[in-house]
Amino acid sequence: MKIPLRLLAIAAVAAVLSPSRLHAWGAEGHEMVNQLALSSLPADFPRWALTPANARQVVFLANEPDFLRDSKDRMMLHAATVDHDFDLEEIADAGMDVATLSPFRYEFAVQFAAARAAHVANFRPIEPQYNGNHTAGFPGFLPWTIAEYYGQLQQAFSCVKTFEKYGTPDEVAGARANALWIMAVMGHFVGDGSQPLHVSKYFYGWTGPNPKGYVSRGGWHGWIDSGAIEKAGITAAELLPRVRPAVPVSVAPRPDGRDPVFVAVVDYLKATNLQLIPLYQLEKDGPLRMGVPPTAEGRAFIDDRLLDGGEMLGSLWLTAWRHAGPDYYLQSRLLRRNAATHPAAP
Repeated sequence: MKIPLRLLAIAAVAAVLSPSRLHAWGAEGHEMVNQLALSSLPADFPRWALTPANARQVVFLANEPDFLRDSKDRMMLHAATVDHDFDLEEIADAGMDVATLSPFRYEFAVQFAAARAAHVANFRPIEPQYNGNHTAGFPGFLPWTIAEYYGQLQQAFSCVKTFEKYGTPDEVAGARANALWIMAVMGHFVGDGSQPLHVSKYFYGWTGPNPKGYVSRGGWHGWIDSGAIEKAGITAAELLPRVRPAVPVSVAPRPDGRDPVFVAVVDYLKATNLQLIPLYQLEKDGPLRMGVPPTAEGRAFIDDRLLDGGEMLGSLWLTAWRHAGPDYYLQSRLLRRNAATHPAAP
């Protein structure tokens, strides 16, 4: 009897759960997003990605991007720190339209730098003592990071499919390991995108005019990333039954020529940004008050954020798999090698 893939996924996820790993959105929260994504996958997703051992890898590696941020190397930090955030309000502050952003990272960087300079009055001056990474002039590159990892994953899946047909067992294993690593690391950034403070310029607390009296203390970000989930005791196991099946992202060509996956990612981040004011209001009203165990309402808000992250991640994984065709260059190389190694009999 064949076991439905969704049940295999849930079993694989359950195998990696442990009480010590489910109490913060700093590290363990990112693991939860990857766990939820694994459980969202349908029957046509490869079973090798959902074995207990491979599921453990996808969960464990969810925090790899944050390990890089612990580096003391300034060049590493310059390259890595801007990938985790997208201060969406700064797009309008620079006179740009989020609906027309270039899907090309460096093209956007040039355009934003010029737009920021033309609207410099809308931005706080960059203070050199707080700009050791030399990244303060940018709003963050989270949508580009996610879309670029999607492209990497699609190509990795193409290699897997090609090696499965023409490669050796060791080559297949190596290609699958590479795809699992990309799935996991991509999950970190999609998880970042489900946290409203990662897609807003009000990331550490409310700054500037504050007529509604929203929290302005720096510990606010850490409270949402970690403290609230720990105090609430939220676990992936209790969220698994609520995961909705992954739905493929449209890859149909757009009239404006922009990459459809990039646009879907931007829309996802825009939807998360809409939760920013409700989040600040929950802190003000009490359900997510800093240092206090969240109420049922506060807990539900965090639950929904984690679930949205897991569902978006699963949908991107699924889209990458379904649209990964054969790698024809790799195929031709393997065919030549195989023909030379095993020539046809006369």
